[in-house]
Amino acid sequence: MRLLSNIVPVVLNALAFARNLARTQGALAAENLFLRKQLTFFVEREQTPRRTDNATRFTMVALAKMFDWNNALIVVKPDTLIRWHRKGFRLFWQWKSRRKGRPPVPEELKKLIIEMAIANVSWGEERIAHELLVKLGIRVSPRTVRKYMPSRDDSDRGARHSSQRWSTFVRNHAKAIVAADFLTVVTARFQFLYVLVVMEVGTRKITHVNVTRHPTAEWTLQQFREAIPCEHDYRFVIVDRDAKFSEDLRKSVRAMGVRVLRTPPFAPQANCYCERLIGTTRRECLNSLIPLSEKHLRRLLCEWRDYYNRARPRSSLGPNVPEPENGLHVEPAPHRHQIPSGKRIVSRPVLGGLHHDYRLARAA
Repeated sequence: MRLLSNIVPVVLNALAFARNLARTQGALAAENLFLRKQLTFFVEREQTPRRTDNATRFTMVALAKMFDWNNALIVVKPDTLIRWHRKGFRLFWQWKSRRKGRPPVPEELKKLIIEMAIANVSWGEERIAHELLVKLGIRVSPRTVRKYMPSRDDSDRGARHSSQRWSTFVRNHAKAIVAADFLTVVTARFQFLYVLVVMEVGTRKITHVNVTRHPTAEWTLQQFREAIPCEHDYRFVIVDRDAKFSEDLRKSVRAMGVRVLRTPPFAPQANCYCERLIGTTRRECLNSLIPLSEKHLRRLLCEWRDYYNRARPRSSLGPNVPEPENGLHVEPAPHRHQIPSGKRIVSRPVLGGLHHDYRLARAA
């Protein structure tokens, strides 16, 4: 609209100029003298003229090329008219040299590049460009990909190409990782008991669980000795920064052939598998029971461990159980909503009936 408001007066001035070309020379000279007299009277009164607009400036610059404008210029200074001419030339050259390159990258592709760069920390611009070309048929140059990748400082950019995410590391080494953590339980007499849980990340199996009233680094080290057998394939154990996992404990565990990985401060998600196990233990076991003593709690947790390892299906395993027993898995029946012929369902109560373990048995 702003450009249109400047073009319309210019067109009208051009039509008026074309109309004046058809008039006689005497009439134009008389009109010119008449206008000059009025302008002279306007200047003698020392009235402040109105500010010229862009259309008027363009018209005056165009007409100035057709006669000697130095004597006819009154409303502005000669330097001002020259400046108008230079400004118009710059606008004309800017329009003439406007960019006519490649079309802009769509917003969806920009978001995809950012998503690929964040999700694949070891990929550079060339790797992302090749992935887009080979897999998706999108031709983008590596320089364009680098333009839309998330900006990072030099140190972070160097670490991005040489390291991997913590979650990726845990998934790739899940079968060789055990995780451990403590949880607290209050007895019927309001005594605090501390429970140490050790699990295999790959199989989600609870390898060890024990209870104490006074957790120390020496007691925790003994639990690791019982949880990790002499012949094992473990390489790492994930723990938090609790004082019970002291430096002496880490050295002793390292002597057993297992490297201790400490999670960052205030980052429970770094030990998410063990935290999830503790949450399941509370929801499905401890929140529904009131332990009477340390011995009672130990017995409940041992029964819960056996049920968790051998009978509780885990969706992350397929679904499956960490320690499947012989005969636990059966072939699906021809009709999936019917019990197999010659079989019956038997249930075994767990934790006094808090849970039940269902199995197939031969019909009597």
